[in-house]
Amino acid sequence: MRISKRVRDIPPSGIRKFFDLASRMEDIISLGVGEPDFPTPWHIREAGIYALENGSTTYTSNWGLLELREAISEHLNNLYGLSYDPEREILITTGSSEALDLSIRALIEPGDEVIIHQPSYVSYVPCVLLANGIPKILPTFPEDEFKIDPNRLEKLVTDNTKLLILNYPNNPTGAVLDKETLLQITHIVEKYDLFVISDEIYDRLVYGVEFVSFPSLPNMKERTILINGFSKTYAMTGWRLGYAAGPAEVIEAMMKIHQYTMLCAPSIAQKSALEAFKLEDEVKRMRDSYDQRRRFFYNGLKDIGFDVVEPKGAFYIFPSISGFGLSSEEFAERLLREERVVVIPGSVFGECGEGFIRCTYASSLSDLKEALRRIKRFVASLEKSSTLKK
Repeated sequence: MRISKRVRDIPPSGIRKFFDLASRMEDIISLGVGEPDFPTPWHIREAGIYALENGSTTYTSNWGLLELREAISEHLNNLYGLSYDPEREILITTGSSEALDLSIRALIEPGDEVIIHQPSYVSYVPCVLLANGIPKILPTFPEDEFKIDPNRLEKLVTDNTKLLILNYPNNPTGAVLDKETLLQITHIVEKYDLFVISDEIYDRLVYGVEFVSFPSLPNMKERTILINGFSKTYAMTGWRLGYAAGPAEVIEAMMKIHQYTMLCAPSIAQKSALEAFKLEDEVKRMRDSYDQRRRFFYNGLKDIGFDVVEPKGAFYIFPSISGFGLSSEEFAERLLREERVVVIPGSVFGECGEGFIRCTYASSLSDLKEALRRIKRFVASLEKSSTLKK
């Protein structure tokens, strides 16, 4: 069988390797899974049960339920002052990952350049390559708190640059961009006539800082596809429900692809999600819990001796392991085999992620405490081994 070269050349997700290894082991503490450890709030689950009992199991419009699109439109207006026409400017997708894929395919021609800041979510580069685009990598660094340097960004732009992908709050670093930096980016976007995909799936999970939605900035709404969903904020990862909001022309182009490849997002998930926007108390409760765990785990890593930037959003932390004499993959593999703790090597998230590991603190405080104990023991064994060799 002859497989497409584009597909052959794309490596499998590096995250999966560690899940597969861990699945064959016992007494595992996983800091690798990028999903809430909370169950979906009961009112949402109850709505899903009712939808099943009521027989709401058929296709919806390709666009998604109008009632849900109206709720999303109202939600974005209330939070960020954004006004989207629910009939023409919002598309319901099967997870935010589908929204990402659709937006890239709808916007770029073969050979178009797409700027992606890294470390970044693992899907961005493969989605660009599968659409025959050219990824242009913009490194970010811990000394800048993993924020984009607008000067470096501008130097990457060429006549072939079409698109910029933003992801803040960021997976894997937990970084959040300040408004001043975002405004500098808007000037570059306008100057070079770029389009932006802003992946804001972690927008409600920020701690002690302001989150600014990119399309809410001057002149950016008409240049931006906003991607979001229900997985992270509402603990609905398995429901596979996301959305895209943007200019009608682009959203309609995305819908064309969606109608042939997915047809519609799951109807029961759409019915259930209508309850999500009524649960602000639940959102606050989960966010406060993540914040408590964030501070606990950050301070724990610092006490062990890790060099780590304090994350301000999402539920990830990205400590440096460059002082231990191991690659990020070697460190993660040995930590798993020797101490049964799952973390993800930073190299999975791009070349500039080498020398780091990603840990999620979306785990119980008891698991985080035990993970820190095991990590401390592992680090001590590395240091002891290094001393003996000397």
